[in-house]
Amino acid sequence: MDKRIGAQLFTIRDFMKTIEDFDASCKKISEMGYKVVQISGTPLEAKPMKEVLDKYGLKCVVTHKPYEQFRDELDYIIDYNKTLGCEVCGIGGYFWNGNTSKETLEEFLATIKVVCERFKEEGLYFGYHNHAHEFELIDGKPLLDHIIENTDAERTTFILDTCWVDFGGADVIEYINKLKNRIKVIHFKDYNGIVEETGRPDFSEIGNGCLDWDTIIKACEDTNVEFAVVEQDVCHGNPFDSLKMSYDYLTTKGFI
Repeated sequence: MDKRIGAQLFTIRDFMKTIEDFDASCKKISEMGYKVVQISGTPLEAKPMKEVLDKYGLKCVVTHKPYEQFRDELDYIIDYNKTLGCEVCGIGGYFWNGNTSKETLEEFLATIKVVCERFKEEGLYFGYHNHAHEFELIDGKPLLDHIIENTDAERTTFILDTCWVDFGGADVIEYINKLKNRIKVIHFKDYNGIVEETGRPDFSEIGNGCLDWDTIIKACEDTNVEFAVVEQDVCHGNPFDSLKMSYDYLTTKGFI
């Protein structure tokens, strides 16, 4: 496992709306010690972002784009990621249009099959990022298991999100083990219970929540996870401060 901990830039999405803001944000991230990033949550194009990343010695290891662009604008997705020098192209989430049916699942899997066939030609990997709803059942089996079992194991990687697995009622370690050699990037995300008003997780900095990081990190090492990136969907204070707290905690666990 590469011990360069990454920053999921979605955490600071409000500070990436212009290339000037992106530059200032990457400078801060780099000064914290981060060397790896995930790009998502920004409207910016790849070429100017790549110039900024190079300026601060940051490596992009995964991106997120909407499912619809994979379905309808695959050439753009390929060019975007190749320009960034990033081999894992993922969707930030697929929400099934409120319809977790076999028909919706089959339609999704057919699209991803086409994506993976093209990505094989281009040397890229499709990434699936889960939320909690992937643990709803179809034919007695979690949606995520259907996706795991019916996608190209060589070209479909899973951007497993530790918080959403746990929040969805599943076992994080079980899924890390189940996805041995199929997780190129994992989202390290922590939380403290539920926000009553929204029913969503009360997101926290790594080490300040309920997840067992020693066990998670060991499982990642045992199953050949390549990179871990820190993500915090909602921060109670300044998101840069939250990223720094998570970075500092993970350096006590062997990351750099």
